[in-house]
Amino acid sequence: MTISSIGLGSGLPVTSIVSQLVALEKLPLQQLQTTAAKFQTQLSLYGTVKSQISALGDAAALLAGASGWNTQKATSSNATAVGVTVGTNAASAALTVSVQQLAQAQSVTSAGVTSGAAAGATGTLTLQLGTWTGASFAPGAIPGIDVTVDAADTVSMIASKINSANAGVTATVLNDGTNDRLVVRSSSTGAAAGFNIAATSGNAALSTFEFTNSTATAPTTAGMFMGQSGLDANLKINGVALTSATNSMTNVIPGVSLQLLQTTTAQVDITVANDLTVSQKNIQSFVDAYNSLNQTLANSTAYSAATKTGGPLQGDSTTLGLQSALRSMLGSSSAGSTFTRLSDVGLERQTDGSLKINQVKLTSAMQNMGNLQNLFTTNNSNPSTDGFGLKVRDFARAMVAFDGRVTNKSAALQGSITRNSKDQDRVSARAAVVEAQLNKQYSALDAQMATLNGLNSYVTAQLAQWNKSTA
Repeated sequence: MTISSIGLGSGLPVTSIVSQLVALEKLPLQQLQTTAAKFQTQLSLYGTVKSQISALGDAAALLAGASGWNTQKATSSNATAVGVTVGTNAASAALTVSVQQLAQAQSVTSAGVTSGAAAGATGTLTLQLGTWTGASFAPGAIPGIDVTVDAADTVSMIASKINSANAGVTATVLNDGTNDRLVVRSSSTGAAAGFNIAATSGNAALSTFEFTNSTATAPTTAGMFMGQSGLDANLKINGVALTSATNSMTNVIPGVSLQLLQTTTAQVDITVANDLTVSQKNIQSFVDAYNSLNQTLANSTAYSAATKTGGPLQGDSTTLGLQSALRSMLGSSSAGSTFTRLSDVGLERQTDGSLKINQVKLTSAMQNMGNLQNLFTTNNSNPSTDGFGLKVRDFARAMVAFDGRVTNKSAALQGSITRNSKDQDRVSARAAVVEAQLNKQYSALDAQMATLNGLNSYVTAQLAQWNKSTA
């Protein structure tokens, strides 16, 4: 007789028996899985804590240095005439600016030439940078550059050759509706960026593109005329006369640059002052970063009377130590300023450990910007009395460093999760072995029971037959 399923031979509910016995073997898994979920929740929370500590450290670092405070804002009373920009090293200042003349580039134009017509002669145009004073030209230090013109060259081809020569000028072709005109312009503004153009002596065909007379008032076949002279900008700053080859004046005072846009008939007032809104924003970012971290720590360690359960990190020594250290540090004092505590400038601690800005006190403190800055930036080489920007920055960096407390806690939790997983694997493996053994044992029992049942049937049949024969 073939047994096709365990339990058929014995008549016992073998599958149910084996399942219950294996379930008993797996009972430790429930506790391990519960513990693993707890570890995973804690690890996730520490990932959040680490990220928030880093954010707090970044916000504190901004307040620990000058860049978080010395943010200047510049304004112009007539921005259409004089623009102003400031750099990170700008100091507060007040300037009056008047612009008598803008810088401009020299530009010359030739007489009209039939579109597409060839120059008709081979020769050289020599372009020389320098300064025009009336009709006199003083060559600059850079030697003149020769541009070779072929007889077959059109005006467009001559312009292209000039541009390829990198002679400090740019050439374009202007069509006046009938003819083409060569227009040559200095690449830079300023009197010293002027130029002249000399054609090969005696070459009448090229003389149309010559410029050696700054007093020429109209183009002729004998040369181009001055459309616009090269000029320096003339201006006064606080009554001091200045000139500039360009209309962009960099660092007229440290960190302050002017853009000259129009001549003026009245003085333009330029004001450079500390932008208090930026400092206020940086302080707010610091408070927000701290409060986010404080809330996470409070929630994870709190006990709920309603549910009679504690937070995932309740009783965790690392979390409680971090929470205590942060609150103690923000309630400490600093030396080096007339302000000694955060509460002096309106950053007031609440009963839940958070910070709240008292805007009235902070606004008042910002009128004493030097001491407000010192409260955060003073370096006494002493973590107890350093400015709060330095204190919090260094504390946060230490917490999330490679060997920092928060980093080590995260590593420990990950190690616990790994060990728990291995323990679960061992329990599961043991249960599988027990299940295989039980199935083997009950299979053997079924086979024996089947044999005995068969023998019993045989004996019963023989007895019945014997009783008939003896009746």
